[in-house]
Amino acid sequence: MATWQDTMTRPSRIETPSARGLRWALCVVGGAASLAAQAAGVNLNITDASGNPLGDAVALLEPASGKVPVKPLPDVEISQAKRQFQPRVTVITTGTRALFPNFDTVRHHVYSFSATKTFELKLYSGVPGTPVVFDKPGVAVLGCNIHDAMAAWVVVADTPWFARTPANGHARIDAVPPGSYKLRLWHPGLPPNTEPAPVTITVGSADIDHNAQIAVTAEP
Repeated sequence: MATWQDTMTRPSRIETPSARGLRWALCVVGGAASLAAQAAGVNLNITDASGNPLGDAVALLEPASGKVPVKPLPDVEISQAKRQFQPRVTVITTGTRALFPNFDTVRHHVYSFSATKTFELKLYSGVPGTPVVFDKPGVAVLGCNIHDAMAAWVVVADTPWFARTPANGHARIDAVPPGSYKLRLWHPGLPPNTEPAPVTITVGSADIDHNAQIAVTAEP
């Protein structure tokens, strides 16, 4: 242990600005690594009311403490092939841009009249030159003005923690920091403008499992 005499006899150390910057950077990196080590995963098993696995269900984790900064994702593609949208359900963060390539031999007229995003890509083939920016959270319903059977959904998340289930109904949300969250669920088979009541879950340092049911109507 350093004594009073030690402090008097040791030569003083002058810390240069570059040394202070390096020390600060190491502290930041160390703090981020510590948070990453504490983060856990949320394993989801989502079924319909009969207990059958539910694909294309969307799960959003929203911090109970309030919103966190969200960055746009890299550009996504929602293509048209065989007169269908692929994928049928897309989950992105606010501010993400989407491209709508048409791989069919016929032209499509893609549109959305949803409050979350209203736009039209009039009759075209190939890839439109200008991406569509989804700048507000919510759900945008997509259609084709030429082919009524075509439908798709874009869920715009205002949180970095989200997942979409494949056909087996299982999904995982990774790297969730410890804390209290509201789990919101959505599926295109829900009646319009409805969603199940949010559920509060607490995330610690270990992975957790969560089972949920969504009472969907007939498959859209």
